[in-house]
This record gives sequence, structure tokens and C-alpha cells, in this order.
Amino acid sequence: MINIVYRLKSPKFFEEAIDDIDLDDVVVRPLYLSICQADQRYYQGSRPSDILSKKLPMALIHEGVGEVVYDAQNSFESGDKVVMIPNTPFDEDEYRGNYSRLSKFRGSGFDGFTSDLVCLKSDRLVKLPDEFDLMVSAFIELISVAYQGISKFLEFNVPSRKVLGVWGDGNLGYITALLLKVICPDSKIIVFGKHFENLNLFSFADGVYMIHDVPDDLAIDHGFECVGSAASQSAIEQIIDVINPQGTINLFGVSEYPIPINTRMLLEKGLTVQGNSRSEREDFTGVVRLLHENPQLFSYLSKLITNVCEIKSIDDLKSAFDKDYVSDFGKTILKWEI
Repeated sequence: MINIVYRLKSPKFFEEAIDDIDLDDVVVRPLYLSICQADQRYYQGSRPSDILSKKLPMALIHEGVGEVVYDAQNSFESGDKVVMIPNTPFDEDEYRGNYSRLSKFRGSGFDGFTSDLVCLKSDRLVKLPDEFDLMVSAFIELISVAYQGISKFLEFNVPSRKVLGVWGDGNLGYITALLLKVICPDSKIIVFGKHFENLNLFSFADGVYMIHDVPDDLAIDHGFECVGSAASQSAIEQIIDVINPQGTINLFGVSEYPIPINTRMLLEKGLTVQGNSRSEREDFTGVVRLLHENPQLFSYLSKLITNVCEIKSIDDLKSAFDKDYVSDFGKTILKWEI
């Protein structure tokens, strides 16, 4: 079957390409896609030039939902709404799929979801309940990243989980704090940020603080860093300062450059540092189950949607990326009608 793929050929320049689609697996028509900061780094050309030369041309976007058009194995019915899983294992080893070097990631290692049709294996899809908000569901992948990190954190045998601190008042910080509030209902959730207007949206949290106005006697049991870039250094420093002994520091933020860490205090307090990246199928199914059991979450998550752009042409796609780039907070949703 002939398919049209919309690839980023060079920064800020998309092109159409004709490709064949394999009918041995599940064919999905994208409905709603969501722009991630990683997509923006490719679009803006802010990745190192050697990385761009290796990756491009490539279709962007790894967050999205679609509608099943055809399934050779009859695992899904035509018309089923599904969330698409971008992490794609190409072989098996002893590592979890999202950490295995044998896995590739759509919109990074190979084409993402900006195409007329997407072909995926059935285990790379999770069916959505009929009542789900599809625009919120478009960024389930991002939610699953937070879910994956929290699940790993809960596996640690720690002395106390009374106070959990989240650093970062952006999209991931909002989602992580919200999920912690639901998954750890007996814990007190404190959020630390630098944008007062963003912190006002964290109405579900037990407390919010500007990072430059934290009480001297405040202490947390575990910290979640959702800042990224060079700013993650100051966030990690502050976590180490206020965390109780034997706590865990859970890192989510991505930086292009090495970040120094105060190892002296890390050792003195007996802290554990946990890295988190991407997610796997069990995290997607966990998020879908969590949303189904807690439908009130859709109301909170919908506050993250700041732009909804109808995409009927490559020019529309470019305009959507430009609009997303100047947004300080929230998610840009692409209503895929191209």
C-alpha cells in the first residue's frame, strides 16, 4: 500500500516522501499527535550537527493516538482507537525495552508518526476506552514516562515516603506531581518551580514553593527532578540540600551537557540516584488503567493543552511547530487531517 510520510529534511524544512506500507501488521491512521521538546530540538536544529546529519531526514512526533484501519492478525477491529507506542524493540536481551540498546525509538531512531498511515506490530498499540478524551490521550506517552519512573521508585525499600518533592513547573513536573498525588495518596506532594503563573495550576498539590523562597526548615524524603537542560544542576543541588538521609533522587530531565553533582553530600546522606528515560508497554497499559479508574485526571490533564492545530498541509505543520516554540507552558496538539 502506498503511504505518504512527512519528514523533516533539515531544520524547519519538511518534505513529502512516498513510502510502501507493510500489511502484515496493524495499520493505523493518526488522529491526534502531540509535539514534544525532543521534536522541537530537531525542528529548530538545536541538536549537535553530527546528530542531525545522522538522523535527518526523519518523520517527527512520538506522542499520538490513532484509529485502526486494518489488522492482518485481527487483534484489533477497524475503528478501534489506540495509543501508539514509539519504543520499538528489534530483539530481546536481559534489559527492559526502554533501556535496551536493541530498541529504536520513533521520531529519534526512525520515522515517527507524521504520515498518512502508520504500520505497527500489535504489541506497540494499546486500545483506548470509548470515553477517553483523545486530545489528552495524545500525550499518554509523556504520562507513561512519569508513570515508569514512579513505578521504579516504588520498588525501592525506603524508610519513609511522607513528603515527596517535585522540581519543575513544566509539563512533566505537572504530570509527575499529579500522578504521585493519585498513586501515593498518603504522601504529601510539594512542588518547586520558578514560574509563579505555572505553580498556580498545581491546585492538587499539598504545597508549592518558588525555588528562591524555600523555608530553611523544609525537608523532603524523596525528590523528583523534572527540569532538564543546564537548570537541572541547581535543581539537583537543592534536592540534595533539603532531602532527608537515605532518600532517592529521581532524574527525568534531559541535558545536552554534563551536570556536576555534589557527591560529598550524596555519600554523606546515603542517597540513591535513579535515572528515568522513556517507557514500555506495561507503562502505557498502566496509564490507561489509571486514567480509566480515575476519570477526574482528564480534567487536570486537559489544562496542559494550550494549542490545538488542525494539520491539513505541510505549511500547517510548520506553523504548529512555530506556535509551540513560543509557548512557555503546555502541550500543542495536532489534529491530523492531512
